[in-house]
Formats: sequence, structure tokens, C-alpha cells
Amino acid sequence: MESREAIRRLAAAAESGELVFSTHAQVALQVRLALDDPEIHMDKAARLVQAEPMLAARVVGLANSVVYNRSGTSISDVRTGVMRLGLPLIRSLSTALIMRQFASTQSPEQDDLATRLWEHSTHVAALSQILARRVSRQNPEMALFAGIVHEVGSFYLISRAGDCPDLLGEGVEDAWRNGGEAQIGQAVLRALSVPDEIAAAVRAQWTGNFTIPPTNLADTLYLANCLTPIANPLSPPSADMERSAMLALSTQVMADRSLAEILEESGEELSSLAASLSL
Repeated sequence: MESREAIRRLAAAAESGELVFSTHAQVALQVRLALDDPEIHMDKAARLVQAEPMLAARVVGLANSVVYNRSGTSISDVRTGVMRLGLPLIRSLSTALIMRQFASTQSPEQDDLATRLWEHSTHVAALSQILARRVSRQNPEMALFAGIVHEVGSFYLISRAGDCPDLLGEGVEDAWRNGGEAQIGQAVLRALSVPDEIAAAVRAQWTGNFTIPPTNLADTLYLANCLTPIANPLSPPSADMERSAMLALSTQVMADRSLAEILEESGEELSSLAASLSL
């Protein structure tokens, strides 16, 4: 079976609700759904986080990052981390754990792809948070969440390649760009109960209609995706020329500050945030 047909079949199954998650991802999804309870108490949220060591490590790490630890006081317990970050951000981190678990039991080749894709996603997420806060004036935590999940379809594709190697065969890029990513990505966004506004920003990346400098969440995510130097291993890498052109274009239409200056000033925050998400 060639890649186009494999993608078509996977997309058709996804659209009909036939999604297959690993056991680890299913467990992480149950934690995420429990955290979605609007009446959940912080103590219960902390217990849920503590039950997942990888999630607990991410919460404490992010709470100690430069972005969220303005006082410089490091913490080591999960409950304080949950209190410092707040439930919306905890939900984002739990979704990140699900995505990272998608390909956790695959071959070394697939694991390498998933690792590189996660590095790309965390850098885009960190960039989105900073751009939202300092350029587009969007909700930074929503921008972070959008960055985390913007390649959700690609993670699912990698996770299913163990059962169907043709999913990563020759011709996958064309099939993926020509509808496969949108169909599969949309289905996984629904399964993960990603909030509507964030899901809409991710869907916009598949259709392409953006304003620079960014004025909304979709624009912010698009700019972050253009600016990251860490390529998506399933897509052609963005050329340095494209990144330079985006910086120049943004600077031309930004009245007060150079985007390059803002990114340089935010370098420590960017590195700290991306590293915390990569734990």
C-alpha cells in the first residue's frame, strides 16, 4: 500500500472516530479529562498530577522556569507548582504528556521522529507564549497550549506507523499536506477535548490566511512556526531566508519595536520555557 492510500485510510478511520491510542496515552488522557472538571479543587488536581511522574516533573520544572518564577524562589513540591501555574496551564501540560506518549512504544526510528517533532513543538509553544505576551497581546497560556498541540496530527501519524509502515513511506509529505493532516488532526483535537478557540487556531494553520504582525491566536502560532529554527521532521525545513524574510516583514509593519530585538531580549525566557516543556 502506498503512502497516499495509507494516509487516506487513516484519515477516514479518524473521521469516523476510530482512533487508536497506546495504553500510556489512554492513562494520560484520563488524567486530562479529570482535570477538565470545572469544579475541581486544587488539592485534587495536585493529587492527579502526582499520580503521573512525568506530568509532575513538567509541572515543577515549568513552575521553576524564568517565565513563571519571577521571584526566583524555586519549589520542589507538586501542589505549589499547581498553585503557581494554575489549572489552565496544568491542562495544557497534561495534553502535552498525552502527545508525547503517542509514540512511546514504537521503533527506534519512530521514537527518533517523535523526539524531533516534540523538540519542534516545544520551541514553537515557547515562542508562541512570548509572542502572545509581547507582540500580539493574546492570552499567553492559550498560545502556549496552541503551540503544544499544533502538530497533534503528526504525533498520531507516527504512533500508527508501527502497524502501517507505509504511513511514513515515500510520498507521505504530499498526501499529508493535501488534506491528510487536516482530517486526522481535527479528529485528534476532538478526542483530546482541546478548547474551541485553540483548536480553531490550529486548524487555521492548515488553511493559511494570516496577518503580520499577528493580531490573533492563529497569527501568533503561524509566526512562531515560521520563526522556530527547529524543523518539523515531517515537513520540508524552513529556509534561513524564509525566517529572515519573516523577521524583516514583521519589523516593517511593527511601529515601535523590532521583532528581532524582542526575541533577543526574550532569549533566556525562551530557552527556559522550551527546556521546561521538554522534560
